Amino acid sequence: MDLAEFHPYVYYATKYPFSKSQASNNRICYTSSLYLISEGRGTIQTGGRTYETEAGSLVFIPAGQLHHWVADSQEPMVHICCYFDWSYIARRVDFTDPSRICFDVNTLTPSLIGPQFPYSLPEHVKVEKLQIWMDFFEKFYTDNCYTNEKTYIRNLRIQSSFQQFIEFFLTFALKEEHIPNLRMSKLLDRLDQDLVLGNLQSLETYYSELGISRGYFFDLFKQVTGVSPTQYVIQFRINRAKEDLLYTNLNITEIAEKHGFSSIHYFSKLFRKIYGQSPREYREEKNVRPYH
Repeated sequence: MDLAEFHPYVYYATKYPFSKSQASNNRICYTSSLYLISEGRGTIQTGGRTYETEAGSLVFIPAGQLHHWVADSQEPMVHICCYFDWSYIARRVDFTDPSRICFDVNTLTPSLIGPQFPYSLPEHVKVEKLQIWMDFFEKFYTDNCYTNEKTYIRNLRIQSSFQQFIEFFLTFALKEEHIPNLRMSKLLDRLDQDLVLGNLQSLETYYSELGISRGYFFDLFKQVTGVSPTQYVIQFRINRAKEDLLYTNLNITEIAEKHGFSSIHYFSKLFRKIYGQSPREYREEKNVRPYH
């Protein structure tokens, strides 16, 4: 599955205290799951590996992976946990609750197991600033029930909070080569806003604010976006111009001026380089009735 198709969706998130020496049977979750140990101790066995857990332990179990929990006999652990898919899976017809757990491998329905994340994520890590993680979880606590008309609006808020948490988790868990530089992500947010508002600053303004050299800025920008800053700006403006070609009655000259191109000739040259035809040819080929 391509990362662009991932839209993480949480079904169930809660706080679960274990009793002394309590053990969960071998189990397989149809969803992926994350467990934050907020207090106490215990162990988890999965894939032939055993991890000792304590306050601050964060455990990730992919969908369909067998695992087994055992709480400490003196200081039983407390789970703050969530069950989710990397993209929504409809299981309403098959299961009475969305975060279904299978305790008998012989009854497992493989086709209902959620998608796997394309990059390796650590099964067990220790987090710092435990309270920050706990606060994130508490914002999307939700019952193990399917969404209905009465809970739809609340579910929107829960999913929004969960999306923010997943961004936080992946930034923490993924290796640097799998995620864009965080400073560049913030810069791109600002750059897009400036382009939309017609308030584009000089490139020097952007890399000076990052405190990096022009050369490093260009290298980093291309690493994150795949194109140079100049190409990024051109592509953005051409895409906006393309919408006006299709859906407005503005003529080509007006469109070129509106989107900051110095001349219709320059606009046409760039447009042809990207789309292989002139703006006029593109408009005529699509033959979309413009809005008046």
